[in-house]
Amino acid sequence: MSESQSSDQCVVVESETESDPFSEYYAELLEGTYDCVDRIVLNAYFQLGQTPGGFRYWWRRWKGSDDDLDNTHLMRFAGRFSRRVRAYAERQGIPLIYCKRGERKHHIAAQHVPDDPDFVGLFAILVGRAPAPVWDVKRNKKGQIMDIHRKEPYPYVNHYHFHIIDPDWGHVTIKLCPHPPFGAQIILNGHEYVAWQARKAGIRFTKEGNCFTAISDAAGWAEIAETLRSSDAVGHLAQVCERWIYSSCLCFALTLEEQECTGFHYSYSNYQLEYSRNLLFKRGQQMEQLFNGVIDHVRAALDVRTLKTIFGTKRRPFRHKGSGKKAPRLEVVVERPVYDLTVFKIHFGKLTVKLYTKGERVLRIEVIVHNARALSCGCSLPKFPQIVAHLRAILIRFLEVIHCVDQTFISAATLDRLAEPSQVGRTRVGGIDLNKPRLRAVIAAVISLAPTPNGFQVADVAAQVREILGVGPEGYTSRQAAYDLKKLRGKHLVHKIDRSRRYEATAAGLRSLTALLVLREKVIKPLLAGAGKPRRGRKPKNQRPIDAHYEAMRVQMCHLFELVGLAV
Repeated sequence: MSESQSSDQCVVVESETESDPFSEYYAELLEGTYDCVDRIVLNAYFQLGQTPGGFRYWWRRWKGSDDDLDNTHLMRFAGRFSRRVRAYAERQGIPLIYCKRGERKHHIAAQHVPDDPDFVGLFAILVGRAPAPVWDVKRNKKGQIMDIHRKEPYPYVNHYHFHIIDPDWGHVTIKLCPHPPFGAQIILNGHEYVAWQARKAGIRFTKEGNCFTAISDAAGWAEIAETLRSSDAVGHLAQVCERWIYSSCLCFALTLEEQECTGFHYSYSNYQLEYSRNLLFKRGQQMEQLFNGVIDHVRAALDVRTLKTIFGTKRRPFRHKGSGKKAPRLEVVVERPVYDLTVFKIHFGKLTVKLYTKGERVLRIEVIVHNARALSCGCSLPKFPQIVAHLRAILIRFLEVIHCVDQTFISAATLDRLAEPSQVGRTRVGGIDLNKPRLRAVIAAVISLAPTPNGFQVADVAAQVREILGVGPEGYTSRQAAYDLKKLRGKHLVHKIDRSRRYEATAAGLRSLTALLVLREKVIKPLLAGAGKPRRGRKPKNQRPIDAHYEAMRVQMCHLFELVGLAV
């Protein structure tokens, strides 16, 4: 859906965010920036039902005894749940859709979103198969329970996705397993929350896809967005979960009376979270040129192997004009991208950092934690603000690394002192000799590990160097990596993080290390390799700008070598 902007003037979003060197460097090209919590996935679980003893106790409390606690009765729950959902959907006229493997359920549900802007409630139910923890009850010949354990591997069972319009959060999805103890996931969107709260406050905005490009009241909008980064977010999240999960989802497995008499109550924990910084450029063409240049500069240096391009139209317009449709009262939403979309990804285990364009002129930097346990700061719901703060710190560090690698620099003094010995504490260490492949591999490894959250260890450097040099564990050991890192520490290119055994490249050090490799591998080496080899034949029809520069420099270097008397 694409609609023209209304006649009322909108100002660009300017939120109070912690600055980063990348955004500051390109500030003159930007109209504004904002931070926002994006996708939120919460786990809902019945704490008593997570252990065999607790589950058996809950069953006795519900049934009075565990005489009928067996696999047959447990499987009947899923059948009864399915029949109740099907009957309710038919009675209420709610679409009940069985999805095939690989289908995007959220896209299917989006086709059934009610047109009524005042609609609140359940509007679609989708069914799909996924693995789930299911209890397996073993009885002996006398009918006595001998063991209760989880089935391994987790079997694939039907999960029910309840798509709901919430008055505060907009489109909410609750995914529930019909097998006891009825585990569930609540899927929310921070941009949707901000948009719905802005509508209530009478704040007009322009929204393209899942990002904001203009807003009429920047201060009011920033106050709304800040609620998702503060401790108040915990209450808002718990409220939306409690509002729907019992009355619209769990009721098909347990009636409200059964929930109350058995003491069934969900606890919530953070599972997945996305945090993004959005840079709004004045011109889409400038953004595209900058983004492609950044990718070319940092892709090889950071060892990024995931570069995904979704092809759309070849040219990106400056800005959409009116489409002829009547603008809504409060917002403009462009649902579908129509441009080339390049996604720049870096994975750190359960963490992912993404850099990609969004809409006409928005560059989004996004940090995703696929499992909140990877952050080691707790994953219970009250830890939500700490997780957001942790992701924001990772995002700023990533942008600092991108900026340092993209805009490299090394002073003449640093270059002159590079080969001299240095001192680390009471230890005297040797200098850095770039003629040695081992030290070049160490520098490349440090650059590629620079964006790693919480720094990197000696073992990480050793593994990366072995991969670069193509040697085994005996060819480059962790002891050698520790000594090489000490050389970099002596030049203040790398430092230890507090009192830990983890290391981090300094901002100035990262610029210098990248500049050293760029000078050697991209300037000196290609020029010397081609200086004495005159090119014959026709010029290529489609010559890249960098190749044209190399050719021009090669010709000039040949003349320079002749003047100084250097044989080539």
